[in-house]
Amino acid sequence: MTQQQENLTAKKQRICQRLSALGQAHICAYLEQLSEAEQDAMLRQIDTLDLSILDPECADEQRGVFTPLYATTLEEIDRNRSRFTEAGLAAIRAGKVGAVLLGGGQGTRLGCEHAKGMVDIGITRELFIFECLMNNLRRVTEQAGAYIPLFIMTSVENHDETEAFFAEKNYFGYSKEHIRFFRQEQLPTVDPEGRLMLSAPGIISTAPNGNGGWYASMENTGLLHELRQSSIEWLNVFAVDNVLQSIADPCFIGAVIESGHVSGAKVVAKADPDEKVGVLCLEDGRPSIVEYYEMTEEMRTLREPDGNLSYRFGVILNYLFRVDQLEETLNCKMPLHKVFKKIRYMDESGNTVRPEAPNAYKFETLALDLVKLQKNCLAYEVEREKEFAPIKNKTGVDSVDTARELLRRNGIML
Repeated sequence: MTQQQENLTAKKQRICQRLSALGQAHICAYLEQLSEAEQDAMLRQIDTLDLSILDPECADEQRGVFTPLYATTLEEIDRNRSRFTEAGLAAIRAGKVGAVLLGGGQGTRLGCEHAKGMVDIGITRELFIFECLMNNLRRVTEQAGAYIPLFIMTSVENHDETEAFFAEKNYFGYSKEHIRFFRQEQLPTVDPEGRLMLSAPGIISTAPNGNGGWYASMENTGLLHELRQSSIEWLNVFAVDNVLQSIADPCFIGAVIESGHVSGAKVVAKADPDEKVGVLCLEDGRPSIVEYYEMTEEMRTLREPDGNLSYRFGVILNYLFRVDQLEETLNCKMPLHKVFKKIRYMDESGNTVRPEAPNAYKFETLALDLVKLQKNCLAYEVEREKEFAPIKNKTGVDSVDTARELLRRNGIML
C-alpha cells in the first residue's frame, strides 16, 4: 500500500466513524463503490461540511418570555429628521458606514432560474430587482457626496452569474471599486429520515445556510480582513427582495447613533393582528423577533391604552449593526432552523430527481437571530407604502404585481 493509499484509508476511517455515529452509515457504504480518486474528492467535501447539524441535540432553540418593544415612531422621526439625517450623513462622509446586500436567493418562485435580483419587473422598459436597489443606494451616495462600500452576498449557485450581471450592467452606475462579492456558506441537506443525500455522483447535497450566516461568511471569504482595515463602524444589512427599501438611510443611521444603541431595525406597523410578519420585541429582556406562528392569541390581540397593538412593529429585514458588536457574534452558535423544501437529489439508481413537492430539509440561520445577540436594538418605524414592497411570489400577496403598484405610487417608471 502506498503512502497516499494509507492516508486515504486513515481519512476514510476517521470520517466514517463520525458519520456512523451520526446515523449516516449509508454514505460510508456508498464510498466503497467509488474509485480512490472519487473517494478522495468526496471525503474532502465531507471534511468541509459542518456535520454538527446532524446531531439530534442540534435543534431549534427554546423561546423565552416575550414583552413588547416600542419603536421610535414616524411622528418622533419627523420631529427630529433634520438632526438625525445630518448625523447619518456625517457618518457616511467619514467612511463609517457600509452596506450588505443579501443576494443569495434564487428567483425560482418567480419563474426565473437565476439569482432573484436578476428578475426583470419592468413593463415598458427593463427594470431589474438589483437595479431598483442600486438606484436606491445611489440616491443616498449622491446626497452624501460619498460612496458607501457595498458587500454583496451570493450563493455557490449564483455567484458567477451575479458578478457577470453587475459587470454587464456597468454596476448600475455605481463605483465598481466600492463593490465586493462573497459567497454564502453551504450546509448539508437531509431527507425526511434525517439521512444525507447526494446531489450528483460522489457529491453530498448542500444548500445555502440562510441569511443569518452573512457575517461569518464574510470572515470565511477573507472580507473581514478588508473590513477591519477600513474605517467602517456600521453595517446596514438588507434583503434583495424589497425593491422600495432605503439603503444606508442617513436618518435611520443618525437615529441609531444618537440613541446610543448598538443595532437598529426598520419596522412597519402591522396592518392587522393576523398579518404574517415577524415582530420586533424583547425576549428575556433582550431584543428579539417573534414569528407570527409563535405568537399566542393574547400576544396577537394585546393592545395599548391608545388602542394600538402592543406587538405591532413588523421587521422588513433592514438592520443596522455596529461592527465591534458583530465581531463578538463570530464565536456564538446561532440557532438552526429546519425548512422543508423541494431539493433536487440523485436516487439510488444514479438518476437526478427534481421533486414537484417538498421532499427534504435544509438548515438555515436567520439574520433576525443576529438581533438577539445584540445588547439592544432601536426599532425605527418607516412608512409601509414608501419602504416595503417585497417580492416573494409570482402572483397574489407580496408579488411582482403588488410591488409594481407600490413602485408606481412612489413615482418609479415601469
